[in-house]
Amino acid sequence: MAGTIQLAHVNTPPAQTWNYLRINDIAIEVPVPREQGAAFNRLPRIFDGIECGIGDEARDWIVASTPDARYIEVPARTTRVDPIVVDIAAERDTAADTGICVREGAEATIVIVAGAALPGEATTSALTRIIAERFSKVHIMEIIALSGSFRHLEGLGVDAAHGAHVDVRQYFLGGKTVAAGFAANLAGDDATVELSCRYLVGTGETLDINHIVRARGRNTREDMAVSGMLADGSTKTLRETIDLIHGAKGSQGNEAETVLIAGENIRNKTLPVILCDEDDVAGNHGATIGAISPEQLAYLQVRGLSEDEAVALFARSIFDDALIHAPEAISAAAVAQRAEAVLGIEASRDSLEALGTDFFGGV
Repeated sequence: MAGTIQLAHVNTPPAQTWNYLRINDIAIEVPVPREQGAAFNRLPRIFDGIECGIGDEARDWIVASTPDARYIEVPARTTRVDPIVVDIAAERDTAADTGICVREGAEATIVIVAGAALPGEATTSALTRIIAERFSKVHIMEIIALSGSFRHLEGLGVDAAHGAHVDVRQYFLGGKTVAAGFAANLAGDDATVELSCRYLVGTGETLDINHIVRARGRNTREDMAVSGMLADGSTKTLRETIDLIHGAKGSQGNEAETVLIAGENIRNKTLPVILCDEDDVAGNHGATIGAISPEQLAYLQVRGLSEDEAVALFARSIFDDALIHAPEAISAAAVAQRAEAVLGIEASRDSLEALGTDFFGGV
């Protein structure tokens, strides 16, 4: 039986603070890489320098755990119709290491999905590094919809050149312990990144997120909007950093989070940070945390909903949003299966029928 090791300092933010709150990183126990010492197929060296938000130790562990890396290139000035799918199969201790280069003026959609509902404990992981060349458009959909017995480690890194546009949608819908890092390096002028993240942390689950955007070029735009719901006994940590590096004149960044508390014994930590080494820039950040207000509850009760049903309605909205934006069958099926486990089969089927899509019965 393979042993385990502990990865320390996972999801460490660029500027560490609030040590007494223990918000600077997370430690995760993972299996010893099964193929340790073997000669793997590796990505081109250019991907080595792409930051992924999870830290060097965790990145190296995923690389060592993946027998074969996968490299994909989208030719210049083309639009790839079919999404590039990174599917973390529902198998024990599965890892994926993927490098994608979207050439100048090209457009592509990238889907990263981890969905499983197996009994017992298991560890999955994914490392995805993306090069977005000049004036390219990259659309990223990230769905983590694991059962409460799974641990998952996720690293996503993007290098954006002049005029490149990157939009990211993240949905964290389940997993015993999920640690997810994201880093974007806006190296070119007029590069932009738009990140939308929604999460649902179930009873006894832990979600740890680290978002980093480094603005190096002039007139870059970086917007990060996060919202989610926390159930009884859950733990969530969000670290968001916008680093406005010297030379990034005219750049603007925004961070915002809205948290809905829907239970007791919840631990919620939010660390919004803006670093600035340039005078002609703008940065904003903030967080809103609260429960369903008495006014909202009264409004829903008048319409025949109990407090529990109202909470379930908020949870369902997160799954519905993920289903609406799922660009292909694998990611939609992962959301639907997790929705059935969390909301029940009737509510899940209602959502699918409302969208005019049925992914039950196999994909």
